[in-house]
Amino acid sequence: MAAGGRRRRPLRYQSLAALVEDSQWPFLFLVSDFSYAADDYDAEGHEEQKGPPEGSEAMPYIDESPTMSPQLSARSQAGGDRVSPTPPEGLAPGVEAGKGLEMRKLVLSGFLASEEIYINQLEALLLPMKPLKATATTSQPVLTIQQIETIFYKIQDIYEIHKEFYDSLCPKVQQWDSQVTMGHLFQKLASQLGVYKAFVDNYKVALETAEKCSQSNNQFQKISEELKVKGPKDSKDSHTSVTMEALLYKPIDRVTRSTLVLHDLLKHTPVDHPDYPLLQDALRISQNFLSSINEDIDPRRTAVTTPKGETRQLVKDGFLVEVSESSRKLRHVFLFTDVLLCAKLKKTSAGKHQQYDCKWYIPLADLVFPSPEESEASPQVQPFPDHELEDMKMKISTLKSEIQKEKANKGQSRAIERLKKKMFENEFLLLLNSPTIPFRIHNRNGKSYLFLLSSDYERSEWREAIQKLQKKDLQAFVLSSVELQVLTGSCFKLRTVHNIPVTSNKDDDESPGLYGFLHVIVHSAKGFKQSANLYCTLEVDSFGYFVSKAKTRVFRDTAEPKWDEEFEIELEGSQSLRILCYEKCYDKSKVNKDNNEIVDKIMGKGQIQLDPQTVETKNWHTDVIEMNGIKVEFSMKFTSRDMSLKRTPSKKQTGVFGVKISVVTKRERSKVPYIVRQCVEEVEKRGIEEVGIYRISGVATDIQALKAVFDANNKDILLMLSDMDINAIAGTLKLYFRELPEPLLTDRLYPAFMEGIALSDPAAKENCMMHLLRSLPDPNLITFLFLLEHLKRVADKEPVNKMSLHNLATVFGPTLLRPSEVESKAHLTSAADIWSHDVMAQVQVLLYYLQHPPISFAELKRNTLYFSTDV
Repeated sequence: MAAGGRRRRPLRYQSLAALVEDSQWPFLFLVSDFSYAADDYDAEGHEEQKGPPEGSEAMPYIDESPTMSPQLSARSQAGGDRVSPTPPEGLAPGVEAGKGLEMRKLVLSGFLASEEIYINQLEALLLPMKPLKATATTSQPVLTIQQIETIFYKIQDIYEIHKEFYDSLCPKVQQWDSQVTMGHLFQKLASQLGVYKAFVDNYKVALETAEKCSQSNNQFQKISEELKVKGPKDSKDSHTSVTMEALLYKPIDRVTRSTLVLHDLLKHTPVDHPDYPLLQDALRISQNFLSSINEDIDPRRTAVTTPKGETRQLVKDGFLVEVSESSRKLRHVFLFTDVLLCAKLKKTSAGKHQQYDCKWYIPLADLVFPSPEESEASPQVQPFPDHELEDMKMKISTLKSEIQKEKANKGQSRAIERLKKKMFENEFLLLLNSPTIPFRIHNRNGKSYLFLLSSDYERSEWREAIQKLQKKDLQAFVLSSVELQVLTGSCFKLRTVHNIPVTSNKDDDESPGLYGFLHVIVHSAKGFKQSANLYCTLEVDSFGYFVSKAKTRVFRDTAEPKWDEEFEIELEGSQSLRILCYEKCYDKSKVNKDNNEIVDKIMGKGQIQLDPQTVETKNWHTDVIEMNGIKVEFSMKFTSRDMSLKRTPSKKQTGVFGVKISVVTKRERSKVPYIVRQCVEEVEKRGIEEVGIYRISGVATDIQALKAVFDANNKDILLMLSDMDINAIAGTLKLYFRELPEPLLTDRLYPAFMEGIALSDPAAKENCMMHLLRSLPDPNLITFLFLLEHLKRVADKEPVNKMSLHNLATVFGPTLLRPSEVESKAHLTSAADIWSHDVMAQVQVLLYYLQHPPISFAELKRNTLYFSTDV
């Protein structure tokens, strides 16, 4: 099924690059069926009238690099860092031969399904060719023979090649056994790529001819706008309407898809299998073909000619939040070979073509990055309150759930579109207001400009792309109004990033990401040219932007750091993991005036896709990520949220972890468990100003060591605590509450807490929430009040530690309230439901008490006389 319709994907092995099969545009543009994209909004988020898209004049660019497998190369838009291109040698480490062969079948089944769709698309394209040819010789031809041959050039040949391939492969997959061979089929397919070369060379002319014919002939225009594509055999949709322009792009994308499949097949094929050398040969031919095609068309892909006849190429573009006039504005920023241009979409009336409005530009010869000590203090931008950001996340999650329910109940498409539009509005606001990392650039002849980014990774990408271009011999210049108009006009056609990065722009069939906990061990790094103080940070995407989640300790004065540190990272619909390697700076004079943080130097950075098939296993998956010549070795595995927070009935009476709190306090003769008191004391002593305290993951091995010491009641606890990394101590405290056999606020009262927090009347809510606290067992209540006051003290240091009451409620809410039994596994099947109403309500309960004036145990108990204790 093509770009105009909904496409079924039976398996998730495809890479994100391969998802371009749903695109109607060249250059691997991703266009969803329902898209309130950047085109529909101006830079401040106001809705605009949507005009028809302009056709692209540039040649198609074929992505030759797989991006899904963590072991394979991943091209960035700016040609930046790559995941190490480890050639598949037999099976990946730890993969058994039987499992590898089973994976081969899964990969082939998915590819076969997409091949069926592709053949249906080619058939749809060929369908009007015969009647058009028949009329060409009559007195009233729709098209001339030459026009028909130009538009449909090589389509028949491509169809026959793939029909033969499909007919040969299908029975092999349907009658699968471990001895099946099909490498020769892929080898033959690769050997026929010359037909694709001829198609690509003619592609631009074919599009232009089709467009001219549509404009001059209404009959052909109707034909080309509604070609009917058959649905797959198991699809309920019998036919889908697709444009001819969209179908003409399909062969260009297909070579990329075939190459990605060859990578995956090789990865799961034993070296001694007869298919292995044949698949290797097919992959080599395919990659060489893609490289040769891209060498021919890459310069034309991103080029714009100035009025003086010079060639200027687009290198990178994307959406950034600019601080302008003390407010946040979403801009589309374009980096050309000699100039950086900041633009916003113009408001246009219905039927008019969309255009960009240039806000400012800086020739790269005049662009400088001010050092932290040189940069003036940034204009005051009112930070967006954390609770409002959390409210947006809650609304987004609620809307996702409502959309899923509407679809399940086969609701009206108008209602679904209305919900999607609301979701986009909230996601847009979240994207606009969540970034906090400053990225300042300066025109040596004028003013400075400040962007706010969500990720150090993103800031580094832009800086590196600009600095790489500045190494060339660049000249300063001033653009005339005509030149600026031409350059800005080219942005719409040349842009490579079409949509604002929000989930509502994605196809419904795309992976919703992972929800739960990703366990990552950062082992070691190699490739440094000299000794330094080195550490790594881990980032994952969440709600459309990246968040830093973990940080290794600093390994001092070494060129080969060996951390071997494990982290547990919470995922909320995440699809990517980023690893950044830094050199620690201890010079306090190098403080960034924009955010009062010392700027450490990024030594390397890399990103991998979180492929569910790779990480959703019980075994660790080990990989290497290559960044600027530096190789970082790491391992990871994934645990779903319901499994990680599943409480088990207490069977042990010794130790403290997993033991009822009443048993521990009675044994210790204390009101608050010793472990809670000691961890809180240590955090307040030396961690209360730590950025991201309780949010940044501690090293798992350190946490387990502390757990063992507390369980054994070792006399060296205090000494060990004083030496331990503060994030590990914070993690130990969280782990203690998470492993309680029932939540601190108890299973019995959980439904009442959920009902109480939903009350609208403030007085009724106050009575109910205070009454529920009184109903807790004394050890639970005293410990909760003790923790509450501690978290308030942490939040008092928010200007330094960046942890507000809302942040802390998000971290601790599910930990303190999550019930022992998962009520319904069906409830957890939808990704949107994982960060669900229940989890949000748990956060709101804790937030209510954190925002409440101080609560005294004695005062609560005194008031017990006036209230019933039945809940």
